[in-house]
Formats: sequence, C-alpha cells, structure tokens
Amino acid sequence: MLSTMQDTPHRWIYRDPAPEKFHDGWLRTGDVGTVDAHGFVQITDRAKDVGAAVIGVPDPRWEERPLACVVTRPGARPTAEALQAFLGERVARWWVPERWSFIDEVPKTSVGKFDKKVLRARHAGGALTVVGAASTRAAR
Repeated sequence: MLSTMQDTPHRWIYRDPAPEKFHDGWLRTGDVGTVDAHGFVQITDRAKDVGAAVIGVPDPRWEERPLACVVTRPGARPTAEALQAFLGERVARWWVPERWSFIDEVPKTSVGKFDKKVLRARHAGGALTVVGAASTRAAR
C-alpha cells in the first residue's frame, strides 16, 4: 500500500488533519503499487479494489443479498465458512455475505474499474459457481 509522510506537500494539498487518514505519520492513500530498483513508483491498483467485488443477487427472504466474488492468491484455498468467520469478527453480521463465488479475476471496464454488470450477467446466466447460500439458509 502506498503511503507518504505527513510533512510532505500532501498535508497541504489535503488540508485535512483527520488523524484516521494517517498511520504512524504516514498518509494512507489507498493506492497499491511497486517501487523498482531505481526508486520509481508504479501505482497499479486501489487497495479497496484488490481481490473481491460484491454484487447484489436475488434472495427469497430479503429480496436481495450480497454475493462476494473473490479472487484468491495462487495456492490459497479459502472456504466460504472461513471468510464468513473472518468478516463476522470485523463487520456487522448482516453485512457478511452468505453467497460466495471464487473467480480467476474480477472483470474490469475499459478504464480499469470493476465491472459489476459483467458479474451480475454471469450470475444471472448461471456462469458463476456459488457456494454457501444453502448451508447458511438452513442454519437460520
């Protein structure tokens, strides 16, 4: 994640002393990137956009509930249950998706933003493998 020291020009550009934007004196920009051997920074993504997209899908009880479409790291094998447990300790219970789809990559628009319309169309067409909904619904 890209950060910059608090005493850099960013402090005057943002003109916002909000402490939650800083960590140990560093402004947390939310950008993800790399630094090469010559010290050049290449911003490649946004932290909030890395690895998952959540879309609303029809639900018989609530009309609509979230479906988390997750890209896993190579070799990682998370389960819906493990991800639910992880999120359950960090967010409101009703925010935690019951439905999960593990995908190779999140489709993006021509400008690099997540294309949730493509994910919704894939779900509607049955092209996404969805796990977790039946077991969660049965537990209620």
